[in-house]
Amino acid sequence: MQHRIIVLGAGYAGAVAAGRLAGRLHREDVAVTLVNAEPDFVERVRMHQLAVGQDLKHRPLDEMLAGTGVELRLARVTGVDVDRRTVTVVDAGGAEGPGTELEYDTLVYALGSGWNDQGVPGTAEHAHEIAGRPGALRLRERLARLTAGQTVVVVGGGLTGLEAAAEIAEARPDLDVALAARDGLGDWLSPKGRRHLRKVFDELGVTVHEHTTVTAVEADRVTTADGRSLPAAVTVWTTGFAVHPIARATALEVTGTGQIVVDGTLRSVSHPDVYAIGDAAMVAGPGGKPLRMSCASGVPSAWQAADAIAARLTGGKLPKVSLRYFNQCISLGRREGLIQYVTADDRAVRAALTGRLAAVYKELVCRGAAWGVANPLLGMPTRPRRVVREPARTAAAAEAAA
Repeated sequence: MQHRIIVLGAGYAGAVAAGRLAGRLHREDVAVTLVNAEPDFVERVRMHQLAVGQDLKHRPLDEMLAGTGVELRLARVTGVDVDRRTVTVVDAGGAEGPGTELEYDTLVYALGSGWNDQGVPGTAEHAHEIAGRPGALRLRERLARLTAGQTVVVVGGGLTGLEAAAEIAEARPDLDVALAARDGLGDWLSPKGRRHLRKVFDELGVTVHEHTTVTAVEADRVTTADGRSLPAAVTVWTTGFAVHPIARATALEVTGTGQIVVDGTLRSVSHPDVYAIGDAAMVAGPGGKPLRMSCASGVPSAWQAADAIAARLTGGKLPKVSLRYFNQCISLGRREGLIQYVTADDRAVRAALTGRLAAVYKELVCRGAAWGVANPLLGMPTRPRRVVREPARTAAAAEAAA
């Protein structure tokens, strides 16, 4: 009987994990099913480009996964029962109802995250987000209706906010673009990185409101903690991500933010037949510091989890590679960029790459991430191995006793 592996979510982490598992394990022994609500792979790191009117390459998942042995099921996940080892889905385009139950032997949870309005009044009603394609397309439509001189306020001074503000300002120089950052502009960057960021924003005409916390959003303005009112024909909210809520509704051990608690192999500490990757997982990096929600964390976590599952199923050696960072890649429009080199635990060092070369570097990283979805076994032996092990719970007990 085939070992049934279900992967939930076909973002960077989920799609890479599914393809890697199918390539590492013999097709007679396993059935790998990838469940996703959309038929296309979404390059989440390019949503700011989509929002300003750029057309992104169409990437159908069935074409990207062709020949891998992964079965793609277009459906929305509505529930997970980790005690019964079932997933409930509603097929795309199907009528709402109780859904269909899929049984699994191993589950890879990669449902990722969406935008986080932080509970700020008016944000859900009036702000736009670019955490996914639907939000980016809504913002695209709204920006297209703006006339010269109208104001766009981007709230959030992290990587997403910086990229969004720069992209909008470059694409629409007729608009008044502002960034509201809770801290100083790029204050986590090296001195060289901060100087370059400020230089580019000055050249693009982006007004920066530093040390500014937005406490309310209205249709035409935002209010700050110090009582100011900033005009905003459009507000773009980029203050972080919130994980998909389904995990919190299960018996899985999760953090206060709803992320699944995992061990060093990305396996749930409470349910050993469940693995969590990408934004859905609370992963400890170097020094025990949690990895940030990002593509830079998601793809390596997918590699780690897939290789651990394959090792446990085939009696191989468990991976012991420490997940770490090397750089932060920031696009600042199409012509400028910033590559901030960092320590293993994501702290900036002095070295940084800037300018046009950095923009090219970031573009290559984005292309490479998408290419990796269709080529998940890069650098790994491609010969599939046979499954030789017992079900997950039995094997986990044996590992604990060893």
